[in-house]
Amino acid sequence: MDGPLLDDLATDLDASFERLVLGHQDRLYTIALRLLGDPREAEEVAQDAFVRAYRALASYEPIRIRELRLRPWLATIAINVCRNRARRKTVQLVSLEAPARDHPDEGGPGAVATSLADPIGGPLEATVRHDSARQWTALLASLPTLYRAPIVLRHVDGLSYEEMSGVLGRPEGTLKAQVHRGLALLRDAYRQSTDLDRQEMTA
Repeated sequence: MDGPLLDDLATDLDASFERLVLGHQDRLYTIALRLLGDPREAEEVAQDAFVRAYRALASYEPIRIRELRLRPWLATIAINVCRNRARRKTVQLVSLEAPARDHPDEGGPGAVATSLADPIGGPLEATVRHDSARQWTALLASLPTLYRAPIVLRHVDGLSYEEMSGVLGRPEGTLKAQVHRGLALLRDAYRQSTDLDRQEMTA
């Protein structure tokens, strides 16, 4: 799918780089937003990631550019930028809820895969979706850091475990276990949150 773009990048980087940005800016922003929890920070991360990507491509031989797997390569850059910012500011990484693909092998909670970024329907539906997004934001933020990036990459960005392994530098088996464990923790947190809401409503 990226073959033609990679060929163009290898042939004329300056002329084709804008296509790379337009094709991937939303997903890099989304990844950063889920990891940092700040829209302004996410925009800066996406911009910084593309600057780094351009510099890297400018230093690569054409054959290396043509062999790139753009999605995981760009995700790696974005996550590294996020990590650097988090270290500098000593802030805890947090995750924001947004659209993702559910995978039958993990059976994750449906709300992780809801399309909240593009709500449809009337004002009531939009309000319900917004409230749900805020709830899942808090629940995802409560997860240990170890599980957040794997869940985001798998259920939000839709990367395969092979691609995730390259991005995060962890074995596929480890990532599968972390995603499974993270989703279990997320389900437990959701149940506890729901039970608490019911208790408050009946108090």
